[in-house]
Amino acid sequence: MAAARFDVIGIGNAIVDIIGRCDEAFLTDVGAAKGSMRLVGADDIKQIYKKMGPAVEISGGSAANTIAGVASFGGKAAFLGTIADDEFGKIFGHDIRSIGVTFDVAPIANGAPTSRSLILVTPDGERTMNTFLGISTSLSEAQLNANLIRESKILYLEGYLFDEPQAKQAFHSALQTAKGSNRKVALSLSDGFCVDRHRGEFLKLIRSGIDILFGNESEIKSLYQTESFDLAAKNASEDAKLAVLTRGEKGSVIFCEAKSIEIAREYVPELVDTTGAGDLYAAGFLFGYAKGYELAICGQLASLAASEVISHIGARPEVSLNELARDKGLI
Repeated sequence: MAAARFDVIGIGNAIVDIIGRCDEAFLTDVGAAKGSMRLVGADDIKQIYKKMGPAVEISGGSAANTIAGVASFGGKAAFLGTIADDEFGKIFGHDIRSIGVTFDVAPIANGAPTSRSLILVTPDGERTMNTFLGISTSLSEAQLNANLIRESKILYLEGYLFDEPQAKQAFHSALQTAKGSNRKVALSLSDGFCVDRHRGEFLKLIRSGIDILFGNESEIKSLYQTESFDLAAKNASEDAKLAVLTRGEKGSVIFCEAKSIEIAREYVPELVDTTGAGDLYAAGFLFGYAKGYELAICGQLASLAASEVISHIGARPEVSLNELARDKGLI
């Protein structure tokens, strides 16, 4: 096996996050259920954007956030996603490259606009996402850079991208490319709605060669259609070599070969915004795993990254995760 050039490569929706604060009355006004992620059309996204107050615009998308976290830890990272040749596409490309992530996907002209998500954060820190998928879902096998996948220790797949047939095919093709080079493959379930839509296909994908499965408590219970976390976790650990499951205030649990490792939640003085918590958790774990750290350390790095991102507005770390980890004596 050739030496790896990257620690992690992510494949997912290339989305520009537009993040702003609001009260619960605003959510009611725009018809958004608090704490949910809903897909909206081009007209809806424009109307909500007009009504929003001041906002921060930054390259986003679940897997892209994870890859940004890996880079903040000091890992070598790459990302594959589709953008349009428009203003938001330029924002996405410039922003993700500026943090040291390799992103060499050419923008597409004369197609759908670049995807974006309006993330409304209420005073309690809960985020409600209104996502216009735009061109990001058009990712296809033809747009994959097989060499980048072969050169990466871990391929990370974002469940949110699984809606379109060509994206599903791209996932399977990328998985086979990674496996052909003896690389590891990780999958994030992303959201309960994704699980509901694709349960059977997710299970088939997981059983076909997923090494690391990420999910939260509600997602994993939905995947296996049970109200028992323990039963769902047992099933996940049998289907994937590693099941890494978050449980909110209860911390997280790593399941590997019938063993479990509990990871305590990192203390956060004030919860400001939960946007990106799961994404950054995955970043810490993947960085540690790519570097060969023990699973308990991977989990602690994951918890550390998640705690940093929920302490401020936005889904990207505001300080160096590498420095935080060094201060904690984790790396």
